[in-house]
Formats: sequence, structure tokens, C-alpha cells
Amino acid sequence: MHEKIIILDFGSQTTQLIGRRVRELNTYCEIVPFNKFPFGDRSVKGVILSGSPFSVNDDNAFKTDLHEIRRNYPVLGICYGAQWIAQSSGGTVDKSDSREYGRAHLSVKETGDLLLGNLPQQSQVWMSHGDTIVRIPDNFSVIASTEEVEIAAYKVKDEPTWGVQFHPEVFHTEQGNKILDNFLAICGCRKDWTPASFIEATVADLKETLGDDKVILALSGGVDSSVVAVLLNKAIGKNLTCIFVNHGLLRKNEFETVLENYEHLGLNVIGVDARERFYKELAGVTDPERKRKIIGKGFIDVFDEEAHKLTAIKWLAQGTIYPDIIESLSITGTVIKSHHNVGGLPEKMNLKLCEPLKLLFKDEVRKIGLELGMKPHLIYRHPFPGPGLGIR
Repeated sequence: MHEKIIILDFGSQTTQLIGRRVRELNTYCEIVPFNKFPFGDRSVKGVILSGSPFSVNDDNAFKTDLHEIRRNYPVLGICYGAQWIAQSSGGTVDKSDSREYGRAHLSVKETGDLLLGNLPQQSQVWMSHGDTIVRIPDNFSVIASTEEVEIAAYKVKDEPTWGVQFHPEVFHTEQGNKILDNFLAICGCRKDWTPASFIEATVADLKETLGDDKVILALSGGVDSSVVAVLLNKAIGKNLTCIFVNHGLLRKNEFETVLENYEHLGLNVIGVDARERFYKELAGVTDPERKRKIIGKGFIDVFDEEAHKLTAIKWLAQGTIYPDIIESLSITGTVIKSHHNVGGLPEKMNLKLCEPLKLLFKDEVRKIGLELGMKPHLIYRHPFPGPGLGIR
């Protein structure tokens, strides 16, 4: 099991970006709703609190008790997260005279600090908040300031807890990656989250879970389903059958080109030319939304028909990725929508789901593909909608 950083999501639009930055530093992390901390998970090494569209002074603001978390783990609060740590400890957060948004120049005051001490004394950061911390408790110390924000960053004395009112995860914060890297060092992370380690662990898990079972996968020609196919092929070989449907609305020569690419990868692919069927269903239809639904249903029907020609299929593989999982939940932990890459297929076919990429961000999927030996032109293909040219 990989050690992990937990990111508590208070609703910020950059929460996923925090996760991507941590992963880029070869450390596994999980994003969970602010009130769903996984107490008892021994693989947790530290905690990051995200920003939020709310004010900590709002009646409906998202808040959670941090006592047990701070007692057991290093903590980094970002923007709202920093303000909540300060306020819940007895500090004061007030509305700013004017919203702080944009570039600011950070001055580091404590050169011996573990989080900021090895940064240049002056650097650019990115602010985005309407409130500001105006008073911190006596056991907090200011470690960095900007021209407009005195308490731009703080440290809790005798406790591995920090807060920053700027956003280290965004590109415009020049030393942002270094700050996050410093926090991972404080947490004692081994940095063992790599494409090679993911492939090794996932292939072993797939072999154990699937055994001799047969798996079917709908290929789209895109990066997610292609990487799933190669990963599964590495684990179970010919027990994987892939189906690639040509609905006649693909890019020029795409059907032939994609099949050729898959053949070179050693995949067992059934190419289905269903152009006439789709053209007949779409004849005279001009409304884009209606066309999208016709194409979606037609794809499911064709795929289901082809699958029934095969025997003993037990699993349906899909290219679900981590943002799909995150976006299917609200930050209160309730389900907004059930997600699956190929709408309707799991229910229609009564198969168990296999989603080997569901812990990965899109950029990580591409790295896995390259590590598996896939050609860059297949990994970096321009995205193309499922209904293809039918929704021009």
C-alpha cells in the first residue's frame, strides 16, 4: 500500500490541482470531502486543507473539527484552510477592504522555517481571497508577509501545522512546487508513486482479481481506453477482447489507423463497421442533442450485440479516471451522479466493472502509457467527442 497525503476538499476550484501537484512530486494523495477524513488509515502521512468559495464567517461555511487531525498529522492549510485553522484556534478572520486577487510579492521572515525557509527571501505568489487573517493566536508565528497581507503564512509553535493565504498549487506562485515538496519532506514521504510502481502493482492486482476470467473493453481510440487495453493485455493477455465501433462519424481514416495501431500493440481487437446502421438512424435528424442520444444508444446496442457473440465474459473494463470519481461526489459526500465512461453499458450487460485507471489524473494516464511502451502519437492524440462529427 502506498503512503498517502489526504487533501480535505472545502470546495475550491483548484483542489484537483493540489492533488496533481502532489502526485507530480511522486507522492500518492487522495481528495476527500472536508468531513470525511479516513481516521484509522495507517498509510496517511499528512493532511492538506484546500481553499473554498465560502468565507469562514458564513453561516453555511464548510467546517470540520481539526483537533484529532492536528494531533496526529502534519497539516498545511491553503487559503480558506489556513483561515479555518486560525479561526478555530482563536484567531480572527475579517473581510478584506478589497478582494485579494492576483500576483503578490512574498517576503519570507523566518529563514529557519521548514516550509518556507529554503525559498528565496522574495518571490511571487498568487492570491485569491475575500477574507484575511487579522489576528493569530499567541502560539502562532508569522513566517511570511506580502505588501497587503501581514499574515500571508504562519506556523503553529511546537506543532507541525502551517497555513498560507496564497495558492502554492497554481502556476503563478513561483516557488509553489518547492513549498509542497517541503511539506512532503516534513511528512516523511518516501516518494514512491511512479509510473513503474503503479504498473507493477496494478498488473499484479489485475492478475489476482481477474484470474482466468474474460474481460471485454470498448475502445474509442482515445488515450484512456487505449492505456486500459495495454495494461489489461499485460495482465491477462488473450482473455481481453476489445471492440472498436466505427459509427461513420470518426476523423478521416481514423478507423483503419486506430486498428493498425492496436494491432501493433498486440491487442485482440474486433473492429465493427456499423456505418450504414448509424446513417439510417440519423437520417433527417438535425438537433445536436437528439443526434448525440441516437449515437450513444446505437453504440451501446452494437457493443452489446458483439459482446453476446462472445462466451463467458464476466467483466467490463472502462477508462474511468480519478476526476470522474471526484466529480461524481459533492463535497458533502453525497452522490451527484453515478459515473461510467460508457453510459448504460454496465446496467445493460450485467457485468462486473474493471476500472484500473480510476486513481489516476489524465496526465498520469499519459505517463503510464509511455511507460508501457505506447507511441507518443497515440498517447497525445487530440481529444475527439464520442459522437464524433455528428455534433458539428
